[in-house]
Amino acid sequence: MYKLFYVLLLTVAFSCRPGRNLVYFSDLQADSDQSTNIVNTIEPKIQPDDLLSITVSTLNPESNALFNSGILLPNINNPNNISGNAIKEGYLVDKNGFISFPVLGQIKLAGLSKEEATKKMISELKRYIKGEPIVNIRYLNFKVTVIGEVNRPATLAVPTEKINIIEALGMAGDMTVYGKRENVLIIREKEGKRTITRINLNNKETLNSPYFYLQQNDVVYVEPDKSRYRAAQANTNRTYTSVVVGIISIATLIITRFF
Repeated sequence: MYKLFYVLLLTVAFSCRPGRNLVYFSDLQADSDQSTNIVNTIEPKIQPDDLLSITVSTLNPESNALFNSGILLPNINNPNNISGNAIKEGYLVDKNGFISFPVLGQIKLAGLSKEEATKKMISELKRYIKGEPIVNIRYLNFKVTVIGEVNRPATLAVPTEKINIIEALGMAGDMTVYGKRENVLIIREKEGKRTITRINLNNKETLNSPYFYLQQNDVVYVEPDKSRYRAAQANTNRTYTSVVVGIISIATLIITRFF
């Protein structure tokens, strides 16, 4: 009987709660096309703990062999699973922003974009190589983490090194109906500082936010709404009630049989 009572109580509670806006960018006009310039893309800067692939191509085979000893091959069976890759090589940026590169020694790359780092590496290599070397730099551990009220919370590898929050949510299976689209938390660490920002995915102005495009190591947290808390509390109360009723039933059985 008590189980039926709780089911009826939950049904009434959920049916009476006000509806929530589950539509992304719901203030966009549905009957017109819109076009705006993209001005909020930010090129990632190399940071401490980044793992870089740096390849050097020259006309000299010996130079190619000498300067290409730090390459990581991805896991072809599951390229999105960073933890499944055996990270044996690559150039790790230390806490002071330096990498250790063959022949060149300690090179500071932290704070530079890939383009800036490429120019710096070429300038350093010209001291040892004749001609114009070709340098290619890629992030090996560019990742973002999506947790909270999503269907598949995970840490996601981003091989393209560019991802916006809608793409990240899509890779995480999208939000559940309990996720607060109007209050999504983004945690970002950059240049030794941690920033915490909330954005509203019901509002089209978020498309122009500097946090719409995610950067390496960003954490996206989707907070649950109050109905999720109420459901969790109801389940807890129901479990507690079941335990109490069970204990009372056992005690009653013992008393009636032995006393």
